[in-house]
Amino acid sequence: MKLYDSKMAPNPRRTRIFLAEKGVSLPTEQVDMMQMQHKTPEYTAINPLQRMPALLLDDGTVLTESIAICRYFEELQPQPPLFGVGPKEKALVEMWNRRCEINFFANVAAVFRHLHPAMKALEVPQVPAWAEANKPRVAWFLQLLDGELATREFIAGDRYSVADITALVTVDFLKPAKIPLPEGLANVARWHAAVSARPSAKA
Repeated sequence: MKLYDSKMAPNPRRTRIFLAEKGVSLPTEQVDMMQMQHKTPEYTAINPLQRMPALLLDDGTVLTESIAICRYFEELQPQPPLFGVGPKEKALVEMWNRRCEINFFANVAAVFRHLHPAMKALEVPQVPAWAEANKPRVAWFLQLLDGELATREFIAGDRYSVADITALVTVDFLKPAKIPLPEGLANVARWHAAVSARPSAKA
C-alpha cells in the first residue's frame, strides 16, 4: 500500500490529517504539483484525472479522492470514529462535510486557482471574474458557520469529525488564496484554535 501525496495541496492534507487522527502510517511518495509531476505519464497511469491524492492498494486497486480514501480507512479502523456514530450522527457529518466542500472549500479553491499567479499554468484559462464572484460566497458561509458553532463544539456536533478536517484545511487555505478572514467570527476563531492545536493538524 502506498499513498501518493503532495505537501503543498489542501486535498492531500485532508487525508494526512485523517490518517494522523487514526494513528495510521503508511509509505508515501511525494508528487510535486508545482513541477507538474501529476501531469506526467507515470502519474496519469495511476490517476487519469491527474489529481491528488491517490492510494495504491496491495492488490493494485487505486483509490482517488481524499474523502474516498478516508472512508476506506474508516472501514479498516473504525476507532476513533470520524464519520459519525449511528444513523443521525453519520448523516449530520455527511451533511456538514458536503456543505463545507461545496459552499466553502470549492469557493476558496476557485479564488486561488483563478487569481494566484502560480496557478496560471494549471488553471487554463484563469477567469479572474469567477474568482471575484466567489469571494462573497466564502464570507457568507463563514458567517453561517459562526452562527452554527455558537451551539456546539465541532462542525457537525460534539465529536470531532471529517467535517472539521475539511473546514480546517479550508480556513488555512484562505491565506494562500489571499482571502482575509472576516472580523467578528468569535465562534469560528474559537473552533479553529482548538482544531489547530490537535497534533494531527501538523500532518
